[in-house]
Amino acid sequence: MEDILLDDELDDELLDGPFSPEQDEEASLLGERTEEGFEHWRIEVDKGQSSVRVDKFLMDHMPGTSRNRIQKAAEAGSIHANDKPIKSSYKVKAGDIITLVLDHPKRDWEIIPEDLPLDVIYEDDALLVINKPAGLVVHPGCGNYSGTLVNALAWHLRDDKGFDPNDPTVGLVHRIDKDTSGLLVIAKTADAKTSLCKQFFYHTTRREYNALVWGPFADDEGTITGNIGRHAKDRLQMDVYPMDGEIGKPAITHYRVLERFGPVTLVECHLETGRTHQIRAHMRHIGHPLFADERYGGCQILRGEQTASYKAFIHNCVLLQRTARRLRSPAEQVADIQQEQRLRIRD
Repeated sequence: MEDILLDDELDDELLDGPFSPEQDEEASLLGERTEEGFEHWRIEVDKGQSSVRVDKFLMDHMPGTSRNRIQKAAEAGSIHANDKPIKSSYKVKAGDIITLVLDHPKRDWEIIPEDLPLDVIYEDDALLVINKPAGLVVHPGCGNYSGTLVNALAWHLRDDKGFDPNDPTVGLVHRIDKDTSGLLVIAKTADAKTSLCKQFFYHTTRREYNALVWGPFADDEGTITGNIGRHAKDRLQMDVYPMDGEIGKPAITHYRVLERFGPVTLVECHLETGRTHQIRAHMRHIGHPLFADERYGGCQILRGEQTASYKAFIHNCVLLQRTARRLRSPAEQVADIQQEQRLRIRD
């Protein structure tokens, strides 16, 4: 039995090219092609199956997949048997549930310029800074071949003879999740991209994000450490593992409380690393999932809180989402929402 899942989230890391997302070591599994270029597989070992190495077993059940590709997935911790990571030498047995994630072979396509709105914060001869809204896919991938930020960039820079949207030596320097809003740096020249990529690689840039999370914090600031890797049971989530372990990539998040709103807290997060869903996974790990983040438990009522003020807060947030859709800049809308929340909560 084989299932396939979809995952459209991207690692906020250095990009090798404008439409070839860097594959995270902990890619997942289950048997489906994803928008981020991964195949997620889930295979149940039939009764009567002889005991064979898992890499051979998977080759027999996944036509067209090379043994080398499967072994690399095992080395990355991306093959699991019954929710536990295994090596390629593992011997399968009847009833095992084998799950894995493979990076999907890259598809060649051309970036087509599309006249889409772009919020340009800064631009000069070497680079652009774009304010990406939530919901906008950064670049084309499996299932998203148009309507992306990269398509909009191709249109915006269509008269720039030195910029080719299909040339990996220019363009996106990093990325953020589809459902995350924030600033993205775009290199207009090869020299600019080389310089900016070095800054991101050596962490000489400073990346900060504001997040509304559940629950009060005992301290005004702190640091979260822990490897980020695929969740053992839900392969569309990332989870936190020991820093000295073999699963996941090292991740460090520094946070600082900006304002307290009773049941929720506004925090500023400074990232030393940029792993897939780093803030979402780290914050859930310490018991403060992001507000309204359904995938990571942010839509659940925490700690059994059922007070009238809590329910009123939820109701007010829903009203604010409906009434804040005005023709104003994202920064102004956020400021308005925060101010209304302060007034409603304090009343």
